[in-house]
Amino acid sequence: MGIQRIESVTYGIDDLGECARFFDDFGLFLVERTDEYAVFETLTGQTLSLDTDPGTLLPPPVEGGPTLREVVWGVDTPGELERLVASVGRERTVREDAAGVFHTVDETGFGVGLTLARPRSAPVTPRPANALGSVNRWNTALEAITRVRPLRMCHVALNIPKDGRQEAVGFYVDLLGFRPTDVVEPMGVFMQAPGDEDQHTMLLCHRPDKAGVNHIAYEVPGFDDVIEGGNHMIDQGWREARRLGRHTVGSNVFRFVHAPCGGRVEYAADMDRVDDTYETRVHETTPPHHIWALRTNRDQQDSPAS
Repeated sequence: MGIQRIESVTYGIDDLGECARFFDDFGLFLVERTDEYAVFETLTGQTLSLDTDPGTLLPPPVEGGPTLREVVWGVDTPGELERLVASVGRERTVREDAAGVFHTVDETGFGVGLTLARPRSAPVTPRPANALGSVNRWNTALEAITRVRPLRMCHVALNIPKDGRQEAVGFYVDLLGFRPTDVVEPMGVFMQAPGDEDQHTMLLCHRPDKAGVNHIAYEVPGFDDVIEGGNHMIDQGWREARRLGRHTVGSNVFRFVHAPCGGRVEYAADMDRVDDTYETRVHETTPPHHIWALRTNRDQQDSPAS
């Protein structure tokens, strides 16, 4: 099939301590740290690298300050990996490192890597829910989720300039096998990797008309995890980027937090799954960002009795 998932991402950063604290609070697992870099992973074995000196295999940053430098995509078989490397190599330089990762650059200047996917199983048991006529929890009260742990990086969103946006999308579609699922003409293109089931694995967003990282989304098991994960980040002093809500495109529940490594990160749950029968939708106008977003008319000086 080809590309299955995001295998790893690398950020070029300035403050390693601050960035490492952020992802520890976010719920990723620290697997390695030196004075120059730190590596975290998700429950399914994807890695996130925070590097103060990312090295010469990666292209220059596309924007000032800390930012995303490379996304490495995991491919299902050695034969597919060889085919994709050859496909990209006909149009641009590809370099292999000692770990078997093939590095190149997309149309915008972001680093792109290809390697064999190494997924790790992380079974999910949804929290049982009750409704009239559908009772799944008897004689048991729910407890707080003491620590939210993201299952996986489920999608990456990159900002790109408007000029050349068709070529930017074409790199991923024509060379790497992604397919557009929702084309929002004033905003960007949502794309699905060939081995993924999520409605989108990537978004190239031209609305800001500049290159930069927008966000990376991390799937958590459910609605409560999105809420409690965001609450924990706020309690640790991090700044929420958008109120809790549910997206229109993709339908997932979301909560965004500003990240010191650049852009934002998203807790996400209940994303639409689509198969080959899902036809590309073209939107001439931008759909509403969300189906709903949290509203409140409670001010910060509520009385204890309210």
